[in-house]
Amino acid sequence: MSDVITWFPEAYEESRDMFRRDADLVRRVWPDAKLDNHRIAADEDLTIDWIEAPGVERNSKLLLFTTGEHGIEGYVGAAMLHLFMQEFLPLFDRRDTGLLLVHAINPWGMKHKRRTNRNNVDLNRNFIWSASEAEAPGATLYDPAVNPDYDRLNPFLNPQRSVRKASLSKLGFTMRLLWTMITAGPAALRAASLLGQYRFAKGIYYGGDACQEEVRVLMGLYRAHVQQYRRILHLDIHTGFGPRYQMSVVNSPLEPRHTGELEEAFDYPRVLKANPEEFYSIHGDMIDYMYNMVKEHFPDRDLYATSFEFGTLGTSFSATVQSLRTMILENQAHWHGVANTDVRDQVAMAFRDMFIPSEPEWRAEAVSDARQAFAGILRAEGFISARSPAVDHAADATSIAE
Repeated sequence: MSDVITWFPEAYEESRDMFRRDADLVRRVWPDAKLDNHRIAADEDLTIDWIEAPGVERNSKLLLFTTGEHGIEGYVGAAMLHLFMQEFLPLFDRRDTGLLLVHAINPWGMKHKRRTNRNNVDLNRNFIWSASEAEAPGATLYDPAVNPDYDRLNPFLNPQRSVRKASLSKLGFTMRLLWTMITAGPAALRAASLLGQYRFAKGIYYGGDACQEEVRVLMGLYRAHVQQYRRILHLDIHTGFGPRYQMSVVNSPLEPRHTGELEEAFDYPRVLKANPEEFYSIHGDMIDYMYNMVKEHFPDRDLYATSFEFGTLGTSFSATVQSLRTMILENQAHWHGVANTDVRDQVAMAFRDMFIPSEPEWRAEAVSDARQAFAGILRAEGFISARSPAVDHAADATSIAE
């Protein structure tokens, strides 16, 4: 377990250094692999880094791996990317398989341990699809009319005052939440708060009023690489929602296969779709963007894109309350300040625990789940052999856990 713990970096710079060093792991299999980056327009040294490697003989299959779309979630993403490069890349057939491995889509958020970028934009609400991939004259891609129910919930979701000691009261927040659920309805509250909104620039889950720099970079990378390959597998890493000790494979509602079918194919116990019945709906989702882009511009390509969602707080009502409370307090503290350093530290610690749990057992289980899911998905999608050692290792690890 001690080796696994070292895979989780503590700072953005440490994570980026680890990724850049791990490029050597890729070059052992793909000697011509290249490390590149895009520097974000800011005063700080912040870069989106990626490793790309074409198939040695031909480009047939592309493995696309992304992390850190929600900045603070990039620390767990870095560990999973390290696991993937260390254990699974040697199992690929480099002759016809290419790679695009992306570290920290949102480097500002990762460095400052926020989910959003420096403009307070949730990048996973900013991948708005347009068939032309450019805003048509007179059209509004980032439509303020989306999610109208958010308006009446805005005073609850985004308090306009500093965070005081009284603000930290779990009982007080729960009472306000229950009243909001009574007046708005629990389903409406959940849907409106998570869908994404495009009117309140200082609110939680703000999707922006224009395509963000980070999103433009990724859109360009995706298009440039997808057009070169016939089969694409895209794995994206997130944390926060779901059972605490069970990672969920969360598919786009645009994925045609049923979750039960994929659970059997992947030999993995928890596969969901991002809809209100199984997970929650998202407007401006990156994985949805991939499906729309392929359908519109590359209809002869075969795409499977999905997200790994590592649950941190659990699925109980208490955990749900804590999750929403933490999101609100962190955003409130960012915009309106805190009463004192003790309040600031409590808010920051709760936010870190929600996205980067430090518990060794959680981290070990997260690695185990990822290993099992990697093996099952890569085997089922034809990227590694069913008889590969990693598949056997994942099966053995699962048996031991059971």
